[in-house]
Amino acid sequence: MALHFILQHLDSPGSYARILFVDFSSAFNTIIPALLRDKLFQLNVPDSMCSWITDFLTDRWQFVRLRTHVSDLQHISTGSPQGCVLSPLLFSLYTNGCTSGHQSVKLLKFADDTTLIGLISDGDESAYRGEIDRLVSSCSTNNLELNSLKTVEMTVEMTVDFRKNPAPRPPPPCHPL
Repeated sequence: MALHFILQHLDSPGSYARILFVDFSSAFNTIIPALLRDKLFQLNVPDSMCSWITDFLTDRWQFVRLRTHVSDLQHISTGSPQGCVLSPLLFSLYTNGCTSGHQSVKLLKFADDTTLIGLISDGDESAYRGEIDRLVSSCSTNNLELNSLKTVEMTVEMTVDFRKNPAPRPPPPCHPL
């Protein structure tokens, strides 16, 4: 899907794409059950299912075992249990409201993998930059922490030059995140 959006856009002269691959720190561990419950209500999920999911995520106990060593029990009321098959679905529902508000910016999500694609024309990156700001704001509101060491941006452009000795390409514009 991402490749289709990008290649279709690159057919237009003077266009390029900026792609932000987003990584969340401990994504499934950051789910706040009360926020998820509110989001599920907005999605018209039945009350009984909302209550079941909230109960499932709150008042859990966990410990860590490393060979013969066992940690103390810890009371946990955030996140989804490690390795739970529901975790990707619950995270997707938790971040359901995080969407792109501009037609030239695509936000693609698969569980905790998020990609923001800015289809840039005539060097105008304002919509793309605005959507990055919206994403950062949404993360703050939803207790999600962006992992800046693993979040990367890439610029894609297509230049075809059939000359025997093509002119050197100028470097792409560089903008801080």
